Amino acid sequence: MQVHVSLHDVSPARRAQVEAALELCHRWGAKPALLVVPNYHAEFPLEDHPDFVRFLLDLARAGHEIYLHGLLHQAGTGGAAGDGRPGRLGRLLAQRVVSAGEAEFSDLGRTAAAERLDEGARRLRSLGLEPRGFVPPAWSMPAWMLDLLQERGYRHTEDHLYVYDPAGGKRRGTLLINWATRSAGRLWSTVAFGRLAWPAARIWPTRIAVHPSDLDHPRVAREIARLLARAEGYFAASSEAFWGPA
Repeated sequence: MQVHVSLHDVSPARRAQVEAALELCHRWGAKPALLVVPNYHAEFPLEDHPDFVRFLLDLARAGHEIYLHGLLHQAGTGGAAGDGRPGRLGRLLAQRVVSAGEAEFSDLGRTAAAERLDEGARRLRSLGLEPRGFVPPAWSMPAWMLDLLQERGYRHTEDHLYVYDPAGGKRRGTLLINWATRSAGRLWSTVAFGRLAWPAARIWPTRIAVHPSDLDHPRVAREIARLLARAEGYFAASSEAFWGPA
């Protein structure tokens, strides 16, 4: 068994939930990758929250990997059509079905996406946070994003089905377990999926993705704890380790 844990939407906007999620992960020995948003919804720039930055630096020194998770984690600022920007139907699917208007990189053309990547990485590095990977909000991005990530030397990115090493030109199929809490139907269907899919983790590399908002729902928090307890001792220490033999 091989399990990679990640904590999404890491931002001072949800610090209390971030800390609760980390406490839950640490209880079972997991050190989740931290998917950091440099300026969540254009309202929470990390530079304005030095205490939170110090908190992240301490976590990085303790072995948590830092991933860039978009720049704003928000769609609706993609500019004009063309330049590889997804069509209207694709954007509608990404923003209404896959996410609640947060699939940032499914709303951008190549030029704007490159600018967001570079600005996000620059802002993290200016604070002493070195991004070891990139994960698009809602795991949603056009296929050409892999070229941009390869050009920038990224060794880890993800979508719903695969993890990728863009710089190395590799991909690996995985099982992804996460929870959706925007409605009761989504909550219970994802709880059910996690329970039904978990046995496959014994033969398939598995990702457990936790969002801060999950901790607002006791049912989901219990499910996360249950899976982490079952995965204890099988956590991948890094994205590189997740590429190794299962």
